Amino acid sequence: MFERFFPDEYVASTYVIPFEKLYGEGYRGVIFDIDNTLVPHGAPADERARKLFARLKEIGFASCLLSNNQEPRVKMFNRDIGTEYIYNAHKPSVKNYVRAMELMGTDRETTLFVGDQLFTDVWGAKRAGIRSILVRPIHPKEEIQIVLKRYLEKIVLHFYMRQKDRKTDNN
Repeated sequence: MFERFFPDEYVASTYVIPFEKLYGEGYRGVIFDIDNTLVPHGAPADERARKLFARLKEIGFASCLLSNNQEPRVKMFNRDIGTEYIYNAHKPSVKNYVRAMELMGTDRETTLFVGDQLFTDVWGAKRAGIRSILVRPIHPKEEIQIVLKRYLEKIVLHFYMRQKDRKTDNN
């Protein structure tokens, strides 16, 4: 019932993802959400984010920011990052996931998506046929509509973790 919202992976932070390993597996583009995925909500790019994007470029990854925020927010974050970006993306709509792949020159098989929300980020990536990595939100301070969605996400994550535990027990 909830499987459509399940991520392909669930990790503690964007900053623990083994991007070198993923590049070795054939991935060439990474689409990122910004708020609570890379930095706290509304924050500019910090040192950690700048280092991550420099590392991705060094590895050979193309990248694109895909945000439901308006352009001033996305542009402000991207100022020190210098990557492709799409604002007002209407996630989970598939259209801008496809557009991000076009900007990066990648396809569904060579693209990853990293985000902190199940019902926008992960569901959109799944609908677009892209591997999704869910990360824990960086900071608890969020807008009210996101706080409400987090309660529903907890239910879905409960079933995701149960299914994952069952698979582990069967191996």
